[in-house]
Amino acid sequence: MKYTISDLKQVVSEGRTPPPCDKTMQVVVDYAEEGIAKGVWNVDHKYINGLGVVMGGFLSSAADILMAYAISSKLANDQSFVSIDLDTTFHRPAMEGEIEVVARVEKMGRTLAYVVAELKQNEKKVATCVSSLLIQ
Repeated sequence: MKYTISDLKQVVSEGRTPPPCDKTMQVVVDYAEEGIAKGVWNVDHKYINGLGVVMGGFLSSAADILMAYAISSKLANDQSFVSIDLDTTFHRPAMEGEIEVVARVEKMGRTLAYVVAELKQNEKKVATCVSSLLIQ
């Protein structure tokens, strides 16, 4: 099933079933309004690499999910978006447990948006992620 902007908004506002990637990653979005989205990623053992820390690609994925909700909160229901780049900076290792993710739309034009996300575990920044999104 393809989700529309309206569907994504309803995930947060009405408890609609989230897209499969959200459920697979165990990301729960608690808030998404006016270009800001907040949520929690519950990291369990399946996201841990051979060195005993969260695999970086999963951190990027959790950020990407929240950035989608941030931009969706700014778009009209007849619009859509797609990521054109995604860059993650890792600040410290992340472990099993809860990671808070906050994403915000920094700049938005007619066809492009710049979105940033910050991931924290135990109140310490573990990663930041930036993305440019093409608005359609």
